[in-house]
Amino acid sequence: MKTHKKIILILSIVLATAMIWAAVLIPLPYYIESPGGASDIRYVLTVNGQEDQEPGSYNFVYVQVKQATAVQLLAASFDKHSDIYTEEEMTGGSSNADYFRISQFYMETSQNLAKYQGLTLADEDVSMEFFGVYVLSLAKDSTFKGILNIADTVTSINGKTFESSAQLIEYVSGLELGSDVTVGYESLGEKLTAEGQIIKLDNGKNGIGIGLVDHTEVKTSIPIEFQTENIGGPSAGLMFTLAIYTQLADPTLRDGRDIAGTGTIEQDGSVGDIGGVDKKVISAAQAGATVFFAPNNPVDEEILKEDPSALSNYEEAVKTVEEEGLDIEVVPVTNIKEAIAYLEETRGS
Repeated sequence: MKTHKKIILILSIVLATAMIWAAVLIPLPYYIESPGGASDIRYVLTVNGQEDQEPGSYNFVYVQVKQATAVQLLAASFDKHSDIYTEEEMTGGSSNADYFRISQFYMETSQNLAKYQGLTLADEDVSMEFFGVYVLSLAKDSTFKGILNIADTVTSINGKTFESSAQLIEYVSGLELGSDVTVGYESLGEKLTAEGQIIKLDNGKNGIGIGLVDHTEVKTSIPIEFQTENIGGPSAGLMFTLAIYTQLADPTLRDGRDIAGTGTIEQDGSVGDIGGVDKKVISAAQAGATVFFAPNNPVDEEILKEDPSALSNYEEAVKTVEEEGLDIEVVPVTNIKEAIAYLEETRGS
């Protein structure tokens, strides 16, 4: 009897130990997004073959994303600046390889737009060719699901070509729900067409049901090189643009300051919203930045209908700074010229 109890005790200890190790080590189908860090852009960018040797720094900020264990999930649930996502929410159903490719397409577009804007603002000759839009995802009810694939480039709709994704989206959203549509696209270098129908998207607009980003190429005589092989996403566009412009047009614009920021950059110079701004302003402050540029666009009406308390990127960043007692100034921007103007006006102060 004693031997039997001893065996049960040993088995219980082994099982409990195994469960503890599982909770600590085995990843679950959940992801945690939390403050990450900030990186000096001069280490990933070279403009016209020259290194940026002026004092101070421009920094792009990023969040940390990791697949969670049970213990990490528990800890994250008590941290207001850590968000928990299911695998479906994080990857959109894409494989890890496709998810990485998608983030790289976003980065490629961000860099091209930053080159174009930086060179334009510096009064340098530059042009940008629009090839179409990369396919990043397909809605479950898209009639093109199983036809179009991630990394294909949509080049035309009903035989029409466009100069930007905004034009393409505007045209498609104006087509009648359920109407036939012909999509021209390139896949693995082959030019193809496919037939489908217009569907109602989650945002209430009409479309063909694809996630997309611009496929472009910048043409200029000034070499601009990025080394961002393991970095993805579009949110560094604003800071990349500032770095390019500064090196070409106003090398002392930083005035020795350590400056961080976030936001996409568009072809017209506008700065777009991003996710995780609370985590990014924390990352910037922890890295020693004294200035943080944040997009200041109105919250979308559809979002406000679902969440009347939703904040703009700028408002969320300010709230985080105040709640966490961070020593950093949050500067609102809606376009790249506002960021440049702020740096010019505060230089030497």
